[in-house]
Amino acid sequence: MTQIIENIYERIDQRFYELTTAERKAAKFVMRRRGDVQFLSIGEFAEQSGVAEATITRFCRRLGCAGYSAFKLAVANAGAHQREPLHSHSVEAGDSLDDVSRKLLIADAEAMEKTLELIRPENVDRAVELLRGARKVLCMGLGGSMLIAAEAAHLFSTVSGKFVPVSDAHLQVIAASTLSADDVVLYFSYSGATKDMTELLQTVREQGAKVVLVTRFPRSPGAALADLVLQCGASESPLETGSVAPRIAQLYLLDVLYTRWCMQDPEGCAETRRRIAAALSEKHL
Repeated sequence: MTQIIENIYERIDQRFYELTTAERKAAKFVMRRRGDVQFLSIGEFAEQSGVAEATITRFCRRLGCAGYSAFKLAVANAGAHQREPLHSHSVEAGDSLDDVSRKLLIADAEAMEKTLELIRPENVDRAVELLRGARKVLCMGLGGSMLIAAEAAHLFSTVSGKFVPVSDAHLQVIAASTLSADDVVLYFSYSGATKDMTELLQTVREQGAKVVLVTRFPRSPGAALADLVLQCGASESPLETGSVAPRIAQLYLLDVLYTRWCMQDPEGCAETRRRIAAALSEKHL
């Protein structure tokens, strides 16, 4: 597998004439875009290259990769061995702490700027409408995205008592199976393409509940199961899993959603905050 990862572009060259016409089209797109491919969902790849998603899957397997995710990892690893960094603001070994701090600031700011470009006011308002009308809102995610979901529940708990975080995957399934049409799931998933997520959202839909999905990829399998998609803008390669910029993009979008909620009932939110502050005052020294 290591050989495939380190020489993915050579492998494409070697096997180019073994590919079908459609697969060659995908191969040409990869060679033309090179490192950019690792930041595309399979739906975006299909749309931009002009081939079907099934063709992309076959193309990846023909190269020895288990699937599209493994192929993106191979591309990312190939890029890591190139002399030029993948991003213009990538941290390099010889950077000073000042250089590192400035580059990270730029990367985090760019994540928010990209998200701002992708924000659709009508979608934010529709999301607020769904959340306000819900009997209860379950905040969910997996891995690092669950940390964002927990923060969403905590943030909204300062203005409403119906937001509940559910972190354990088994408990998420149990909670989803008891939902009703009056409930909403606020789900966070950067990729929008995990098996556990799609199975869970299918259960949510079967119960008649609504799904608001926060994701990077609006054409992902998770997005297809959501009633509403809120898109964040940071890019993360398979080698950067857990990087901060994508989380900052999600938190920024969460802040927009929360602020919009509060704008629709400023007096009610202020009163709830006052009651909470009074209750918490006894906890401080």
